[in-house]
Amino acid sequence: MNHSPTEKIHKTDAPMEPIVNRRDFMKGGAAGAAAISFGALASNHANAFSQDYGPVAPVADDITGLPLLQLPEGFTYRTYGWTGQMMQDGTPTPPAHDGMAVVAKQGNTVVMVRNHEVRGGGNAVTSPAVYNPAGLGGCSNLMFDVQKGQWLASYMSISGTSTNCAGGLTPWGTWLTCEETTATYGDMTHGWVFEVPGFGLADPTPIKGMGRFAHEAVATDPVTGYVYLTEDAGSTSGFYRYRPNEYGKLLAGGTLEMLKIKNMNQVAMQNSHADGTSWDTEWVTIDDPESIEPRNFTQGFDKGAARFARLEGCWYDTGLVFFASTSGGGIGRGQIFAYDPRREKVTLVFETRNENTHPVSPDNLAVSPRGGILVCEDRSGPLSRLIGLNQIGDVFEFARNNIDLSASDIAIADAHFPGVANAIDPGSYTGSEWCGATFHDRWLFVNLQSPGITFAITGPWNQGIL
Repeated sequence: MNHSPTEKIHKTDAPMEPIVNRRDFMKGGAAGAAAISFGALASNHANAFSQDYGPVAPVADDITGLPLLQLPEGFTYRTYGWTGQMMQDGTPTPPAHDGMAVVAKQGNTVVMVRNHEVRGGGNAVTSPAVYNPAGLGGCSNLMFDVQKGQWLASYMSISGTSTNCAGGLTPWGTWLTCEETTATYGDMTHGWVFEVPGFGLADPTPIKGMGRFAHEAVATDPVTGYVYLTEDAGSTSGFYRYRPNEYGKLLAGGTLEMLKIKNMNQVAMQNSHADGTSWDTEWVTIDDPESIEPRNFTQGFDKGAARFARLEGCWYDTGLVFFASTSGGGIGRGQIFAYDPRREKVTLVFETRNENTHPVSPDNLAVSPRGGILVCEDRSGPLSRLIGLNQIGDVFEFARNNIDLSASDIAIADAHFPGVANAIDPGSYTGSEWCGATFHDRWLFVNLQSPGITFAITGPWNQGIL
């Protein structure tokens, strides 16, 4: 039987494995994770990982030869998925690369699902899985051979959504893509979460039980299957959880709740607090998750739930859910919290108190296989960085955006990735934000939102906390 290019990249005879395995986690780590206090965890990581990787300097892309990034000595990278690059399904790669994660693997091949934060209405990107013909956002899937260090393929896995900002991986090998808008285009509403498989195409049906609001990111607890969600809505942002009625069956219904500080009402978490401050927590139910009048936040806040400032990145690791408040803290330049679901406690890990020495406006974040936290900055101005952070607050610069493209540079990129010259203009992109950081073994995959490029970075990770 003959197969189309799309069918070939969707199908394989090798067994698919999720990146997070619930059974193995429960056998080997759940009890330990539940017993570890945050202080002990921070102390353990501090003893194991204390140093950075040295100063950054321009490094040439292994594919194009262009010096797109500044990295420490010994680190290299390979680009792929440039905006405009023709994908294997015949669709040009959409712009505005954002949240992403390695969600599944088959043999040496890992697959990432990547968001495209395209706003507004118009004509949806061509895809067999379209939610709204008038939605401009969506997700593309990328495959990479971790043994050979080679990019393999990409294709559109869902389209017709809008403003796909971040999301998160699940323990069963899928990606939850989040819409950061509550707009209506045509006669279809947005503000939902959709589930995208690692291999294949999405069912473009919104998981309405997870609420309609300015979604940002999610993290799933592999033991319970509960999904934790952040909201990016200024100073009136909530931290939510979705308790599905059945493990792994998110469309089958569940209960949406919002975090509350125990025995305290409407606590302003965006205020300045000492690093390491902890609060006992409980949850209040959102009675009408599909409503935007009143907002999900208002429903929870009226019951005493806590409020944060612009919640963005969210990541599960070692029994904890880490999440970032991009504009929280005393100077309004960022906080990172850790929620412990077994102890029902939330802890302030880090607050930016000095813009010159600390990460500024933390956005997407990821925890490395070695226990370090990698923070994507979303700061205004020409300096855009990836910041390493250990769990007691030591910070360092790991990477800097160095993209400044001339017409000849774009021609070079187009020679490797046909279609780029039709989609990218010359200019400096050094202020563009980092997005979608995700680790797998010796590889860090990450995006720069504009002009829209995905990077696979490798190097001497064991020399530092990442």
